[in-house]
Amino acid sequence: MPDNKQDQNPGGEEPEGLIAEKDEALASKNARISELEQALAGKDEQITALTQSAAELEQKLTELEESLAQAISSYRALAVKHSPGVPEEQVTGDSIEEIDASLASAQALINRVRQELEAEIAAARIPAGAPQRTPADLSALSPRDKIQYAIGERR
Repeated sequence: MPDNKQDQNPGGEEPEGLIAEKDEALASKNARISELEQALAGKDEQITALTQSAAELEQKLTELEESLAQAISSYRALAVKHSPGVPEEQVTGDSIEEIDASLASAQALINRVRQELEAEIAAARIPAGAPQRTPADLSALSPRDKIQYAIGERR
């Protein structure tokens, strides 16, 4: 498409109105560029603030994880201390729920072993000393033998 304005102005000079329009368009574009640069600077500040905030949150998260690990370790130590007879190596876990579950299974194991040992001891129990004295069983004796037995004891 041929440029009609150049055809009208054969000397190559642009009319003043066209120059003014181009200056206005250029000024408008420059103003828009300035606005965008200011907006970009504002976004850069926001990005910097968000990056700083993320770093602070990561540090806080690390501190909370360390604190949680210490709390869980303390809980495990208290659980072992207040559960006599439970071997310390039987109580494991990285959370309170896992520690509770391992403590319950260790208690169940100890109770089962205790019951089996008590049953074994009761089955193997031998009374100490002589057997108890019991009266003689007279039910198999005849009446005559019973009378003789009674008379014999009185003497």
